Amino acid sequence: MRVSLTRPRSNLCRSVILLCTCLPLMLCPAASTQPVRKSVLIINEVGLAHSASALVTQQLLSELASSPVYQTQFYVESIDSTSFADEASQQRSLALLIQKYQDRKLDVIVAMGPTAIKFLASVSTTFLPDVPVVFCSSTEEQAGHPKLTSRFTGSWMKLEPAKTLGVALQLLPETRHVVVVGGSSTFDRGVQAITKASLNSDPAPVDFTYLTDLEMSSLLERLRHLPVRTIVLYVSFFRDAAGNEFVNATTALPLVSETANAPVFGMSDTYLGHGIVGGYVLDFAEQGRIAASVVSNIFGGKKAQDIPIQSSPSIYMFDWKQLQRWNLSERKLPAGSIILFQEPTLWQRAKWILLAGLLVILTLGSLTVYLLFNLKQLKLARNEQTRLSGMLINAQEDERSRLASELHDDFSQRLAVLSLGLETAAEMVPESPQEATRQLHELLNSAGEIGADLHTLSHSLHSSTLEKLGLVSGVNAFCKEFVAQQRIPVAFVHDNVPRSVDAGAALCLFRIVQEGLRNVKKHSGASKAQVTLETVDGSLHLSISDDGAGFNVRNLVENQGIGVRSMEERARLIGARFQIRSEPQKGTHIDVWARLPQQKGAEPANHAAVPSTVSSI
Repeated sequence: MRVSLTRPRSNLCRSVILLCTCLPLMLCPAASTQPVRKSVLIINEVGLAHSASALVTQQLLSELASSPVYQTQFYVESIDSTSFADEASQQRSLALLIQKYQDRKLDVIVAMGPTAIKFLASVSTTFLPDVPVVFCSSTEEQAGHPKLTSRFTGSWMKLEPAKTLGVALQLLPETRHVVVVGGSSTFDRGVQAITKASLNSDPAPVDFTYLTDLEMSSLLERLRHLPVRTIVLYVSFFRDAAGNEFVNATTALPLVSETANAPVFGMSDTYLGHGIVGGYVLDFAEQGRIAASVVSNIFGGKKAQDIPIQSSPSIYMFDWKQLQRWNLSERKLPAGSIILFQEPTLWQRAKWILLAGLLVILTLGSLTVYLLFNLKQLKLARNEQTRLSGMLINAQEDERSRLASELHDDFSQRLAVLSLGLETAAEMVPESPQEATRQLHELLNSAGEIGADLHTLSHSLHSSTLEKLGLVSGVNAFCKEFVAQQRIPVAFVHDNVPRSVDAGAALCLFRIVQEGLRNVKKHSGASKAQVTLETVDGSLHLSISDDGAGFNVRNLVENQGIGVRSMEERARLIGARFQIRSEPQKGTHIDVWARLPQQKGAEPANHAAVPSTVSSI
């Protein structure tokens, strides 16, 4: 269903009068152009106080005013046929019209309504015979099927009351009575005759009552007491039986609609907004557009006889407020119906507010989820920090315990034995100098071994080689010590490593090597290992691998010890990428990639870039 909105037509007469007054000013040409002057005489059936006449006139004037090519002067005359008491008074009025314009130079005459068309058809050869006539706003039946000469062109409307009744019965299928309301003027009776003929030609299963010869007060009294299951078909009402005149759409129709206790349907688009539910209505706005188009073609040089006469169909059009008043469903309307005066729904009125509110809610919801997620991550981080702190404390205590045990059980006892040996050798000097000399040599060797072991212990705590000779030499020295102590062959391969590496980064990589090889000893059961230190694409790559038992990396998070965590943290401190690859029975491979700036003047530790290998001794 197509839905459309339109502006009210209550001030059409005032708009048309203002447009006619201002039109010459609106069409004043610019200094550089000279528009063609044209004159148009518009003859209305009724005055501009009536909606249909005002609507067509306004549409015609506004369409022609939009053209910059022509400067058009308009003359608007009204026959006002509904006010004539008899045929003679009407003929006198038409005679005055002929006298007034007989000698005027006109380019086009526009005839609006059946009386205007019949009048011009009757004087076609005597009244301005060379001026083309454009007719509109009438059905051929209303105009009496006139014989039109070649000077006539325009558009006929088609009044189809049966279709209006059909859609009314479609909306109200339980209807049993139809009341046809009309006035007593000549125009009213002409429309009533066409309506009655149309309804009789296509009879519906309802009872018809024609309230067309009543004084207005009597009519309204009848309409107040209509039986149930009744609808009202409003035709036309310019004059009642007592001779009282009414403005059809804006005076008579509202009285009928407000008084009747049944829904009112009608057959003109000008009735909408004044009380009818709707129907298959005459489109007077389209009549104005067609007339303007035909006049423009005549202005452009076309002859009236070369412009075919058009047939303007009616349209299904309804008043949304009246549909709501009588509780009628829009779903029952014919496809393509136009609904006027539809009030926006709550969603249409407030959709932007609702959408903005929804957006705010979604934003706040997302922010809340984000904050809760961050809070959870922060809590997990704090828990992990607490766990790591505990592990570090335990590791520190374990290391202290190991050092204390090693110093007490190993070095302390060996120093005690050395002290006793020195005391014994001192006592033997007077009695057996040769034996004392031998024992002193043995004690000297023991002191050298103690010194070497203390050096190894000190080196494991802090490598002086790393400070003095650099990363490659420090790792190489540690690998040799590891091989000597643990009896596990370790191959150390280095390639194109800068001689001078940042001290902090070098220390972190050295500690990762220490921890990695310790894990090889503690956990892997490997028969050999390899440490690789090389420069690849501007990054320093450290690799520690073994052929040991390996493990499932997916279980690493749950069973991660202080060793792996310390390696990860040291890599993170220098902005390096840390990765462990391992599978059960397929060994373990640790990789660290650190992008480190090379110092000026730095040279590779191995100038020939030949790998060096350290294996078990």
